[in-house]
Amino acid sequence: MADSLGVAVIGAGMAGKAHAAAYRTASALYSPVLPPVRLVSIGDVNAEFGSLAAKRFGYDRHEISWQAIAEADDIDVVSVVIANSLHREVVEGLLAAGKHVLCEKPLSDSIEDARAMAEAARSAGSIARIGFTFRRTPGIAYIRDLIRTGVLGNVLHFSGRYWTDYGFSPSAPMSWRYKGGPGSGALADVGSHLTYVAEFLCGDIKSISGGRLSTVIDKRPLPLGAVMGHDHAAVSDTFEPVENDDYAVFSAEFENGAGGFEVSRVAAGHANSLIFEVFCENGAARFDQRRPAEIELFLNDGPANENGYRQVILGPGHPYIAGGLAMDAPSVGFGQNDAFGYQARAFLEEVAGLSEADSLPRCATFDEGVRNMELLGAVTESALDNGKKITL
Repeated sequence: MADSLGVAVIGAGMAGKAHAAAYRTASALYSPVLPPVRLVSIGDVNAEFGSLAAKRFGYDRHEISWQAIAEADDIDVVSVVIANSLHREVVEGLLAAGKHVLCEKPLSDSIEDARAMAEAARSAGSIARIGFTFRRTPGIAYIRDLIRTGVLGNVLHFSGRYWTDYGFSPSAPMSWRYKGGPGSGALADVGSHLTYVAEFLCGDIKSISGGRLSTVIDKRPLPLGAVMGHDHAAVSDTFEPVENDDYAVFSAEFENGAGGFEVSRVAAGHANSLIFEVFCENGAARFDQRRPAEIELFLNDGPANENGYRQVILGPGHPYIAGGLAMDAPSVGFGQNDAFGYQARAFLEEVAGLSEADSLPRCATFDEGVRNMELLGAVTESALDNGKKITL
């Protein structure tokens, strides 16, 4: 095990700050078995954003280029949390420099680049993983356990949606999120989460059909200054065309069961609504990200007149919570930020050389990231061919 691990985050936007905060708390989760974690640098081309994030989360310095982080001898672990189109160059450069890399999803903006990144990861001497953060949500992990142990039994039907509203206003400023080909909008942004969650619970998707992509706001104003994350900002009178999808819908078939999926970035009033129900042979479960400290569970184990969903409050008997929260008592609660902490902890445990048996579940591989992008590609292909069925 290394004497210490130096950490950097490239990207000081919304998700970048979540990664930065997660590394700060990771060593305090569970037993103190990690080597000391040094918070070294935040990288961002916007020096102001990088400087503010470094000060806020206690990192020693900030950089304006990823190359400076790649060349730094005091950095071992790097999270890459930047525009999807930039992932390949940065990740391959970091791997070539011997850094351990945790890349945000989706892996890239094209399947060709994603496959090249996976190949680079396989030949690298360091560890490369992708952040499928919702796998760390205790409620979702618990539903998976209920399916896998037979309590709920085989999946029959999955119904999921991920509605967001960061783009519902026509005055929301143009950014990289609105650029790129079909499928690189809401489908890539939040549909990537929904698809890996569905496979995490239900197994591999075998085919996609009924794909539809819609752009309902076809132009957006250029911002007058820098924009972070989903923030709105002062805009100019100059507009540029939106190149990708505001809304996507599709159906899928699993080895057992089928599912329906809907994603949006223009669902006014739904800032972050990941909601799904999974229906099984012995009952069903429902999850709502807006209430992440609970699930709803229906087990067909009583008189029909008395059956129905019941609320299950998550606590130390459920995944991740016991030992993973400073106050791990029943009904204390859990939030999405905590999932980033579990994710960072899992990645650091693997980098530090802890055995898989003694660690949290490993982060997803780049090959799994490619798989996720293949699913999104199949949805896009179906949409461009009038909903044609695409076999995977």
